[in-house]
Order: sequence, then structure tokens, then C-alpha cells
Amino acid sequence: MPASCIRPFIYGVIVPVALLTLWLGGCERVSEPAQALAVERGAAAPPSLVAEWPNTDFSQRIVELDEIQSGGPPKDGIPAIDQPRFVSTGAAGAWLNNDEPVIVVRIDDDARAYPLQILMYHEIVNDRVGGLPVAVTFCPLCNASIVFERELDGATLDFGTTGRLRMSDLVMYDRQTESWWQQFTGKGIVGQYAGTELTEVRSQITSFADFRAAYPSGKVLSRATGFSRPYGHNPYRGYDNIKQTPFLLDDPADPRLPPMERVLGISVGDQHRVHPFSELERHPVINSEFVGVPYVVFTKDGVRSALDAGRIAESRTVPAAVAFRRSGNEGVYTFIVRDGRIFDEQTGSEWDLFGQSIAGPRAGEKLDPVPGGVHFAFAWLAFRPDTEVSHLQ
Repeated sequence: MPASCIRPFIYGVIVPVALLTLWLGGCERVSEPAQALAVERGAAAPPSLVAEWPNTDFSQRIVELDEIQSGGPPKDGIPAIDQPRFVSTGAAGAWLNNDEPVIVVRIDDDARAYPLQILMYHEIVNDRVGGLPVAVTFCPLCNASIVFERELDGATLDFGTTGRLRMSDLVMYDRQTESWWQQFTGKGIVGQYAGTELTEVRSQITSFADFRAAYPSGKVLSRATGFSRPYGHNPYRGYDNIKQTPFLLDDPADPRLPPMERVLGISVGDQHRVHPFSELERHPVINSEFVGVPYVVFTKDGVRSALDAGRIAESRTVPAAVAFRRSGNEGVYTFIVRDGRIFDEQTGSEWDLFGQSIAGPRAGEKLDPVPGGVHFAFAWLAFRPDTEVSHLQ
């Protein structure tokens, strides 16, 4: 569906097509540099910006202010969840369908699921998992779900939404210094923390059913958020159509892939690779190696897209995908799929989508995750333009 035929819910506001056209016409995308820019004291910020953000030190920044644009809502117009409540997997089943997508975070024995039907309307949850302060974030425009530690330099930060975007991605701020942060990279871009990077916490997108099967005693973010929102409905209907154009991204996206194709990105040090979903749909298990690191990709179909139909429960299904190092206690493993289940060839042990062996001689063993995640191709390639694109035969 062409962009001119829809009335999207952009960054929390229903935007008439005429206004959307004006916004798109005035946007400019600047590719993320391969190396972080040095923190410099730039020209003074516009008075109107200083008036809105009097506590932000705009003289310290690693990007130009004109790269950051308004997404529509004001500061905290999309409200973060600061006092999250949780329910059991059984209670969540009353309103959360088995195939709906959830962000899964597990630290020690504390496993939690954050449904995208809720994150869609809040984008940030300030929480503690396993005692660790974390920020669970989701940018619908980039299909980017990323979790960060909130502890930095001895302080615990709380995050909110600025109402602004850079390269179509959420710009967050911390309430302690009102520095601005790029959600896709976890890097401070304006203010006291410009140039500082948050530590990413491993997470993945799976179906609610897979979370419940792996962690029956796990916790699920409750709809009792303190806000009235139509949870379960998708305000970005049709946004992830493969022929769609990313919103608020004016310059051409990287031509190597369709901008709205989902990809599984992986990072080993400062080297990056993406596996397009068009490839993963043909290869549910991929045994590979990247810059000397053997890894495996597990893919499982059957998760509802959060960005397709008007109701998430009625959306088409897309795969869930995740990468793990395939070296374990006894060397390098090779994985195969048999009758829809994942086994290693060496012992015949069975593994689940969370990298855990659930049956066989290796039962209880866990694979180490490879940093990365599932995002839209345009976003990953904009922030990591030197990425290698996988092309399996």
C-alpha cells in the first residue's frame, strides 16, 4: 500500500496525509558514521528548544541538531511506564493470544515478557529484572526492540520519550540530566552524556506461547499501566508492508535490501552481518561463521506482526529469529531441524528458541547469544552502513 493511501499513527498522533507529506518533504537523513564523533561544543541551540529543554546541555553533542526532527508529540507525549505491574502467564492468557509478539528478558531466574501490544503505546518501560535496573524500549518505526541497563556512573537513570526522531528512530532522554539518547545504538547524542553508551541487555522477540512454554512461572507486563490505551490494536496499520516507505526518512535507504524487510542483525566486535527474513524463511537453521566466530541462527514461524493489521491478533505471521554461538562444552555444534524441532548432530539433544537444551545428553546446557536483534533493514543499515548482507544459496 503506498504511503499516500494511508492515515498512519505516527509517533502517537494520527497524521493527516497532507501534514505527513509536509513532514516527509522536510526530512533529511544522515548516515551514522562508522566511528563515533568527538563530543564538541557546537553552535547555540535555538531559543525555542532551550525553552522547552532548559536542563539539557545542547553545547555538548555528537550529532548536529538539525538531524533530529519532531515526530509530533511533545516531551513525554508518549508516556513511558515507570511503575510496571506484572501478571502470571496464566492470567495474561485471558487477553494475550498465544502467537502475539513479546520482548523476552531473562536475568538469572527472573524471566519477563513485555507484549508489543503495550509497548506500542509507551515505547519505554523502566523496570528491574533480576534486581538490575533496565529500560525495555521499542521503536515501532524501526521495529527495534532493545533493552539497556539503566545504571551508569553510579547513578540509576530513568528514561522518557523526547517526541523526536533521528533517522526515523526514537530519541530518548534521561530524567536525571535530560541528555538525549539514540535508541537504536544506546548512545548519548546530546547533553551531559553525549558520547556515552549504555550497556545492552540480551533480549529477543518470541511468541507468547514460546515464552510461556520455556518459562511457565515467568511474569508478563500487565495492561494495568495507569493509562487508557487501546491495547491490542495497531495504530501503525500496514506499516511493515515490504513495499512501504519508512516514515521520516527522506534520503534513499541502503539499496541492498528492501527498506522494510525484517533482518536479523548480528555483531561481533565492530563487524556486522544481517540475515534477511526472505533468507531465514527458507533456512530455519543456519550454521555459519563470522570473523572467526561459529554461530547458529534459529528461526521459527508463527509470530504475529505487531505492525500489520488493525488488530495484532489478526495480523499475518512472521518468523522469530535469534543467533547463538554454537561452541559449547564439547566443541563446535552443528544443528539441524527435524519435524519442526531443533537438534544438534553430535548428540541428538533438542534445543529451544532460547538457546537452551531441553532434552537429551545436553539437557540444561545454554548457548551464548550473539549480540544483535530483529529490525527493519533500513534502520540497521542506516546506523551500521558497513554491514555485510548474507546471501545463502
